[in-house]
Amino acid sequence: MLAVDQLTKQVVRHLLPLHDTLRIIPGFLDFTHVQNTGAAFGLLNAADFPYKPAVMIGIAAIALVAIAAYGAQLGFHERLARFGLSLILGGAFGNLIDRAVVGYVVDFVDVYWGDAHFWAFNVADAAISIGAVLVLLDMIGLGRHHASHPV
Repeated sequence: MLAVDQLTKQVVRHLLPLHDTLRIIPGFLDFTHVQNTGAAFGLLNAADFPYKPAVMIGIAAIALVAIAAYGAQLGFHERLARFGLSLILGGAFGNLIDRAVVGYVVDFVDVYWGDAHFWAFNVADAAISIGAVLVLLDMIGLGRHHASHPV
């Protein structure tokens, strides 16, 4: 996942000029090269404050440690949550690499319907989102195998 994320971002950097758009499915999906210096979903992207890149890297690193610590305490039987956390960690690490190396995250997947646009995202963001859903599903008990107790 990490390799696919980094490869797709590299392709976008080299083949699609910043802010240019490549129509994939008219009226629904474009690839648009944008740079996100903020957090998830463009939060703090427009904010400018001293040491912003270092602050964003620090926050991402702390989140990675916290997620890894949570994953370490999961039992072997909690496979759905473990898989979800691996997607979250891989995605978070992919975006952290971008922040540390170039100072921003490349986002390019632009999903929209009419004038309503979702925030642009990338492969790492998709992995994080899917991973979070899997962890939530595990928390509500989906995917767990319970021993039957005959009465």
